[in-house]
Amino acid sequence: MTSRYPLGVTTWVVWRWATCTPDGPAQARAALRCALDQLGFEGEVVSDVVLAVSEFIANATEHAVGPYEMRLLRTAAEVICEVEDHDPRLPELPTFPVTAPYAPVEENRGGGLEALCVLVSERGRGLHIVHELTKGAWGFRIERKTKTAWLAVPAKLLQTQRGTEEREAKAVRRRSPGDDHG
Repeated sequence: MTSRYPLGVTTWVVWRWATCTPDGPAQARAALRCALDQLGFEGEVVSDVVLAVSEFIANATEHAVGPYEMRLLRTAAEVICEVEDHDPRLPELPTFPVTAPYAPVEENRGGGLEALCVLVSERGRGLHIVHELTKGAWGFRIERKTKTAWLAVPAKLLQTQRGTEEREAKAVRRRSPGDDHG
């Protein structure tokens, strides 16, 4: 039997759920947040990854059949998050504009509550959100009867974040209590 991941890749199954699992998607998001925290990610990185993966989770539970599985893979260069479902069909991929996809349209300004409700009720923006949050580092993989949506987070984000925190902690330790003249 051969592994579907190359040697040197650490893989964790973060969460499994079925269509009938109560609050399965919410539990999957909470488990992902916890796993990213345990890997040392914090702040905006965690929020962006959880939001992007939430789109994959929502698409899987709405358009595909379970069971579903969310995995994290750690390589030297990145952390990859995958969401697998049991529908091998790819979703219809939107066209990604060169400019920001959600720039305000002047004729839609000032429309009041009715215009806001129309805007919020629109669907089909999930993969645009994923694309923006991941800077294009996402995609799909098809294997026999399953589809896996994946996104990658550069490991350097974790290293940069830790380095910044360590520098801030050293700066605070160097300051004496009398230095603050508020």
